[in-house]
Formats: sequence, C-alpha cells, structure tokens
Amino acid sequence: MKKSNPIALAPIGVFLVLYLGLGVLFEYVLKIPMGFYNIPIVVAFLAAILVACTQNKEKSFDEKLGIMAQGLADKNIITMLLIFLMAGTFVGVVGRSSAESVAYFMLSLIPAKFSIAVLFVVACFVSTAMGTSVGTITLITPIAVTVAKASGFSLPLCIGSVMGGAMFGDNLSFISDTTIAACNGQGCAMKDKFRENFKIAFPAALVTLGIILGLSLRMDLSGSLGQEYHLVQVVPYVLVLLGGIMGINVFLVLLVGIVSGSVIMLATGQTAPTDLLANMGSGVSGMFETCMVAILVAAMCALIREHGGFEALLSGIRRVFKGNKGGQVGMGLLVCAMDIATANNTVAIVMANPIAGEMAREYGVTPKKTASLLDTFSCISQGAIPYGAQMLVAISAANELGFEVTAFDILPCLFYPGLLLLSSLIFIFLVPQKSAEESSERRG
Repeated sequence: MKKSNPIALAPIGVFLVLYLGLGVLFEYVLKIPMGFYNIPIVVAFLAAILVACTQNKEKSFDEKLGIMAQGLADKNIITMLLIFLMAGTFVGVVGRSSAESVAYFMLSLIPAKFSIAVLFVVACFVSTAMGTSVGTITLITPIAVTVAKASGFSLPLCIGSVMGGAMFGDNLSFISDTTIAACNGQGCAMKDKFRENFKIAFPAALVTLGIILGLSLRMDLSGSLGQEYHLVQVVPYVLVLLGGIMGINVFLVLLVGIVSGSVIMLATGQTAPTDLLANMGSGVSGMFETCMVAILVAAMCALIREHGGFEALLSGIRRVFKGNKGGQVGMGLLVCAMDIATANNTVAIVMANPIAGEMAREYGVTPKKTASLLDTFSCISQGAIPYGAQMLVAISAANELGFEVTAFDILPCLFYPGLLLLSSLIFIFLVPQKSAEESSERRG
C-alpha cells in the first residue's frame, strides 16, 4: 500500500485547469464555435505528465520513465488500442449512409404522429450499431429537423429524442469507445458488461419512449417523408451487434464486420476499391487521438499511483461512501466529475479506470459492474452537459439548416439521461446484487 499523498493528484488538477479553463475561455468568452474541441487534449495531458515527473525527488527521471512504461505494459491497454483501431477501420469501411437508410425506411412505414418515437428508436439502433453518439447525432439531426418542419413537432423535442437515443446506443454498443475503454480498463468481457448495462438502460429507454409517445399522441399532425434507402448496407452493423451479444471474440466480430462491409460496399457500387482503402485509413486515423489519450493517461496514472495519489483519493472516498452500494455511487460520481471537467466520456472513463479499479477491490464490486457503472454514469453526464460534443453538434446541424435552437431549449426535452440516472440508482439501491467475492467463489 502506497503512503497517502494528496499532492500527487496535482497532475489531474493541472489537466483540468488547462482543458476546462481554456475550454470555458474559448467557448463562452471568446465565443469560438466548438471552443472546447479546439483545445489540444494531448498537449494538456503532456503538461500534466510533466508536472507528475517533477514530483518525488527521490526517484530519477529514468526511474519515472520506467514507472510509466510499466503502466503501459498492460494487456488491457494493448487490447484497448487494437480494438480502437479495428473499430475505426470498420466505421471507415461501412460509412454512415446506412443510418439514413434505417431512418427513412422506418419513417416511410410509420404514421407521422409517431415520427419522434421513430427518431428515438432509430437513434438507439444506429448508435448501438455504429458505436458513436456524435456520429449518430450528426446523421439523424438533419432528419429530425426535416421531421419537425414537415409535421409541426417541436424541434427541441425532435433533437432531444435523437440525443437520448444516441446516448442509449453509446452506452451499449460493442464498438463504442466508452465500452472498449470501460471493459478493457476493468478486465471484463464485453458481453458481461452489455448484460449488466442492458438491465439499467432498457427500462430507462422504454419509459422515455412512453413519454415521447404520450406527447406525440396529444398532437394532431400530418405529413410524410420520402427518401431513397438501401437496407443491405445495414447488414454489417447487424452482424457486429449479434456477434457481440453472442459473446464472440471482439476481434473476430469486427473482422467479420469489416469483410462483410467491404463486400457489400463494393458490390452495390457505393465505393471503389481504391476509395475503400482510403476510407479504412480515414477510419483508423479518426482513432489516433483516442489511442494517444489512452497511452498518456496510463502513463500519468502510473506515476500518480506510485506517488500515493490514488491512496489519498481512496482515503477521501472511504470517509464519504460506506459499503458496497456507497462505493458504486462513488464510482458513478467520480466518472461524472471527470466527464463534466473534460466534456469527453471516453477520456473520463480512461482517467477514472485505475481509480475505479482500486475502489472495486475496496468495496467488493465486480469488474463487469464497475465497467457498467463507468460507462453508464459517463453517458448520463455527457448526454446532458450543454458544452458536450453531442449538444454542440446537434445545435450546429440545426443551425446549418436555418433553424435557431439553443442548448437551453433542448435540455428540458432530454428525458433519457435523467431516466437513466434514476434507473441506475434504483438498480444500485433496490436490486440485490452479488459482490465480487461471492462471484469469485461461485466461479471457483
């Protein structure tokens, strides 16, 4: 056990001051569009690591490099990086046109008064299949704007429904950055985390759908949408989704998705062979920053742990949260705080992973439950913060189509994140659960 040393947590503070402080300055003072996402997050982490390296004069710089290398020499880190890259390849291959195909197919079958419910369901499916809430919102929001214009529905309600569905899928997808980070950070199988998450997320989604239907049925609306769609492009997503649920090795599942997607895209003439390779490269490139953040966070956390920072944090948590259920709430609040500070739920999970792992051992929480809590609570906060990428992208997409809407217009229509929080707390406090020790004994 390392000696408790609160000063060792200074690198995290430096990162938060740089990233959050500059983000607020850019976004709200200088009025730079997407200001938070103009901050080079890798540079902020490098500054934090530099601060960590100046601590503990008893160890030389070479020794500290060795400590950081040990933090990276972890099977879960390597696995996470490889999955990130393969998931990027998959998204690059299949493209995103299938999302629009699903939306327009369902909208062509369902009466206009159920359009918002369809948007929510489509966003749930697309985000689960694609593994990206931001990508889903980027694709479906223009359709939501069209639905609002054609039917007369409230635009904030349409956008809020899309955002809720996108966060549902982000929480459950097998190829989502958050799922990959949470599962590999805690060393649990994705199918186990999915089953744990589903029990929490599905009831919240059902209630959300019920609220949307209740609001929709009170309005007398008409209108229709007609667009071309190609459902065959959905096949790779369905294969990945089914393979993940069946518990097939994630690398094999993604390989099947990449191969099937390549065949379909080439056979339907959606892309040329040379363009397909370029798309693969673009998909992988899109994951580079996420991979680099994972590496830098692992190195930084190794130094913080060595210097006694984690023990200091755990000591504070022990004084506030008692028992297994209190520990679970503590994990949720920890990752929420990280997400509110970074406005990036993947980064929040990567930063919270090592601390949550210590808490899981301290409070007897299973790895699958820990991974589920990290992913779920990060999605709760990320789906609601006004300066998150999800909200900013949705507003930007609406504005580009000539519709003025603000975050504060949309926030009252974000039913899903609030219901997901309620469902999570009910599951923690009212549903009997096995502790890590009981699960270990049962496996033995």
